[in-house]
Amino acid sequence: MRLTRALSWLCVLALGAVVFSTPAAAQSVNRAAIDELNEQLLYVALPLTLFVELMLVYAIYRFHNNDDPRPTIDDPALEVTWTAATGAILVFVGVSGFFVLANPYISPAAAGVTEDGGMSDDMEVEVLTYQWGYEFSYPDSNVTTSETLYLPNNTDIRFTLRSSDVIHSFYIPDFGIKQDIFPGQETTARTQLTETGTYRLYCAELCGSGHARMQADVVVLNQSEYDAWADGLSRNTTTPDGANATRASLAQPA
Repeated sequence: MRLTRALSWLCVLALGAVVFSTPAAAQSVNRAAIDELNEQLLYVALPLTLFVELMLVYAIYRFHNNDDPRPTIDDPALEVTWTAATGAILVFVGVSGFFVLANPYISPAAAGVTEDGGMSDDMEVEVLTYQWGYEFSYPDSNVTTSETLYLPNNTDIRFTLRSSDVIHSFYIPDFGIKQDIFPGQETTARTQLTETGTYRLYCAELCGSGHARMQADVVVLNQSEYDAWADGLSRNTTTPDGANATRASLAQPA
């Protein structure tokens, strides 16, 4: 009896810790949507897990000395109840997941498209991947960089992703962005950032012997700092990190 009571209090404390804990602030709207979905699913999964474990502990305690076990008597009402409950949970999970997938930042195709084929009001960044690095072009500012991606805060951003050789990936864990990039194809990712700072960009596809060093810094600035950075570089004929030489040496995808 004491064991059952102790386990019950432990489960209550665990549930309280999850409910009243304050999650860390998300760095982008993508990450916020994903974190919110995970939180909703946790609120459903945790009580079910605790209920099942408590029933298991109770059954072990109640029947461990039963030397004459008998089959469970059929109970249609109970069977209908747990089948309906399971169906309701699956519907909840499916609907919650659908709304996240329909988010225009998670699925760029859900965003509004203008007559020229672009996303309305989006700042565009062209990303070219190669073995083993990234090149970033900013058409609005006529600036190209490599090694470091600079982005403004609180702005809708559309990444146009291309590969010059093999399959690569555009993966920024802190932003909730992960998009594979295929040679000969143009893919798109969208985001809006909510926190300034420096983050890391990785390739998440095994792309050759230099895959482990295919990384880049992502620097998020407020709008005034970003404008000053872009204006300063646009006045120079050579962009930093040897990006112009990199661009000239890369073959464009078919």
